[in-house]
Amino acid sequence: MSSTNTSHSATHHTSTIGAIGAPSRRNTELALLAFAVVIPVFAYANVGLAINDSVPPGLLSYGLGLGLLAGVGHLVVRKFAPYADPLMLPLATLLNGLGLVVIWRLDQSEKLQASRTFVEAAPRQLMYSALGVAFFVAVIIFLKDHRVLQRYTYISMAGALLLLVLPLVPGLGKNVFGARIWIQIPGLGTIQPGEFAKIVLAVFFAGYLMVKRDALALASRRFMGLYLPRGRDLGPIIVVWAISILILVFETDLGTSLLFFGMFVIMLYVATERTSWIVFGLLMSAAGAVGVASFETHVQQRVQAWLDPMNEFKLSRQGVLGHTEQSMQALWAFGSGGTLGTGLGQGNSDLIGFAANSDFILATFGEELGLAGVMAILLLYGLIIERGVRTALAARDPFGKLLAIGLSGAFGLQVFVVAGGVMGLIPLTGMTLPFVAYGGSSVIANWALIGILLRISDTARRPAPAPAANPDAEMTQVVRPS
Repeated sequence: MSSTNTSHSATHHTSTIGAIGAPSRRNTELALLAFAVVIPVFAYANVGLAINDSVPPGLLSYGLGLGLLAGVGHLVVRKFAPYADPLMLPLATLLNGLGLVVIWRLDQSEKLQASRTFVEAAPRQLMYSALGVAFFVAVIIFLKDHRVLQRYTYISMAGALLLLVLPLVPGLGKNVFGARIWIQIPGLGTIQPGEFAKIVLAVFFAGYLMVKRDALALASRRFMGLYLPRGRDLGPIIVVWAISILILVFETDLGTSLLFFGMFVIMLYVATERTSWIVFGLLMSAAGAVGVASFETHVQQRVQAWLDPMNEFKLSRQGVLGHTEQSMQALWAFGSGGTLGTGLGQGNSDLIGFAANSDFILATFGEELGLAGVMAILLLYGLIIERGVRTALAARDPFGKLLAIGLSGAFGLQVFVVAGGVMGLIPLTGMTLPFVAYGGSSVIANWALIGILLRISDTARRPAPAPAANPDAEMTQVVRPS
């Protein structure tokens, strides 16, 4: 019995299959940016109608200026970071625009204009916003890959320490209302180096913890449900704690001290997944704050104003040196605003004085937009933080994860300490509310922070490159017996 084998060939063609990635969402970003520009423009017109019964003459220029900044940012992101998160840029633009409106509204106050030191803040803030967007654009264009920053881990540490020490240099540092956190630059005014130091420190912490996280995650013993770290691994947190205490002592800046130490503890917890580091961080932070408050008069006054703002108000009215009525005025502003507020331009938060457009600008939102307006502002901040955390979860490399969570944590901590201080939840810190409050250093640094987060998110959401075609798989021959 014989059989013949006949070859029948069946040709199978293969096609190149690319990884399915997230859509770019740039058109979504553009639509949201339109709302982010239109809402502040309507708010600007509302303020003018409430104060002067007429539309402000600068409405068109303000709208075009804000729209130009948003448009430039969008075009750069569309070109150089097409897969970046679509929400961060519109959220930052909306907060920046609303801040400009409220600062201009306070500029129209007759009480503030009567002050000998009055200078219109809104035009300067618009200039600072333009510089901030320029920094944002520079980060997006020149930072091709965030992983490049890992090379500068220890250089970042040296740079951050330099920025923190600058306010203590005689002739360069400037003491403003008890806190020595500013430097005076001729022709440019004052700059707060700590705002930039938080970004540089986040780079250092991310690079350091990425290398040391395994050693820091080891536990020597278990106590009350917590895994205690080994003694030799406590070194990093003790060093950072000591630096934050030195900042608190020499610069009497509670906010910066809390921000840096809190950011490090957050990143340490994310890197090691050990709850014990958070417990140690809270205990060391509390011990340091209590210790410094026991002998530092400026910190003591902040604590007393927090515990009994009405007594602080009385001492200020009696002319006692070093006391201020701002804390009580801010609480009254929140109380008079109620649920829906008095309306833009129709409040009396200018009674707070010179800090109404910086430290206490949230009180203006609370009085004129009410509880609903404050919750909306806090929700916008919460969305930025949530998108930052989402970026950290999506990042494919450990350095990007730690850097994104560090920047998001620093941003969230700054919002907490400022809003908490103004509302009376914690003592006042003297920091500025990101994007909203008057201050060039804060606006510029936070725009750069958003730029870095967008660069990380672009890398995380970018589709993987398609695999190269295999020439050997182009054609296969199947032989079957007949």
